[in-house]
Amino acid sequence: MRATADGGHIGISHRILLPLFLFAAVCRSDPDLLLDYCVADTASSPPSQFHLNGLACIDPASARAEHFATSALSSRATPEHPSAATAPFGFNVTVTNPASSLPGANAQGLAMARTDLAPGGLAPPHTHPRASEVALVLAGSVLVGFADTSYRLYTQLLRAGEAFVFPRGMVHFLYNIDVAAPAVVLSGLNSQSPGAHLVPFSAFRTEPRVPEEVLKKAFKINGQDVHRIQRNLAGSS
Repeated sequence: MRATADGGHIGISHRILLPLFLFAAVCRSDPDLLLDYCVADTASSPPSQFHLNGLACIDPASARAEHFATSALSSRATPEHPSAATAPFGFNVTVTNPASSLPGANAQGLAMARTDLAPGGLAPPHTHPRASEVALVLAGSVLVGFADTSYRLYTQLLRAGEAFVFPRGMVHFLYNIDVAAPAVVLSGLNSQSPGAHLVPFSAFRTEPRVPEEVLKKAFKINGQDVHRIQRNLAGSS
């Protein structure tokens, strides 16, 4: 497209590009604070009625030391009540939450998580679309790894006291190689809402389901395989 003498095309381009730049600027996750801190006002309107990128703040003068402390990660997640996503794999995750366990972390751009791996348990390939992660093994022997966008795999066997970084958005896993003892991993993530996208569930347990023909062609399997995997991921035999 050639610009006219009066710059008409250029003007149109500017009118298109400027809103895009502004949209990108306001859509950044975890924006910087204009205050020292923003302790979550857990008594504010529920998210279904009022939405913020984070939670509303209490008056800073009302902040207390306990707002910045938590014991949520001091004990293992309850194995007798695993979530539907973790039950088939033998792991449980406890994540800090500004709305309940750590209001002082609100708008600080961080979250912490404790992963308890049963003997032989696996946190299957997954991504955190909004955060990088550093994982520190507290107990056990854990094989960790991630694949980059050129499909190169980086793996490391970690023992207690050793850590590993998973870059933002990369598919990664944690596997307890000990079939006799549990393992514990403590993670820090640089987003208040890192998100977690489990690859097996994104393929086989969506609602509605990914079309069967797509799964058969993508994974080179047949219809019986698709149904078997779906049943297994649901926790049934």
